[in-house]
Amino acid sequence: MWLTRPDPAPRALHRPGLAGALAVCAALALTGPAAGDPAGGPAGSLAGTTIALLTLNGFDPVSYFLEGGPLAGTGRFELTWGGYVWRFANGANREAFRDHPVAYAPRLGGYDAAGVLEGRLVDADPLIFAVIGERLYLFRDAGRRARFLTEPGLAGRAEAAWPGLQGLLDRPPTTPR
Repeated sequence: MWLTRPDPAPRALHRPGLAGALAVCAALALTGPAAGDPAGGPAGSLAGTTIALLTLNGFDPVSYFLEGGPLAGTGRFELTWGGYVWRFANGANREAFRDHPVAYAPRLGGYDAAGVLEGRLVDADPLIFAVIGERLYLFRDAGRRARFLTEPGLAGRAEAAWPGLQGLLDRPPTTPR
């Protein structure tokens, strides 16, 4: 059962063949070495490539602390910090984050604070959040958020549990969060 319709493209495009593989190799060879590629390989090569993940589904982390936030960020105002790409609604927010990233980044690696309290890494919805003690916490659903707002001490307990869960991450954070 499909939730969306399958791609109506011809079947030949779905089957990787020798012609498709050669076309990809030729395109990569024509692009030349990537700037700063430590392997000196083609721009599309995977050797030496670092992939940075977009955080908060592109929402501006500084805007969570401002009236009317959160706001969607844009590729025009972004920076990389802690191995992640952060987008901002404007240059001023990007500068504020660059100067104090730990103050604006979501706590607990951006995972659901209630999940961390339970000893689990649970994905959070960046639109379900709370600023508790001047720190940004994300939640999976409104019920979990309400629980933390009525019992502010839970944030401290989740913070205490967080170091023990960092070993479960695919890639441990390079900066304290």
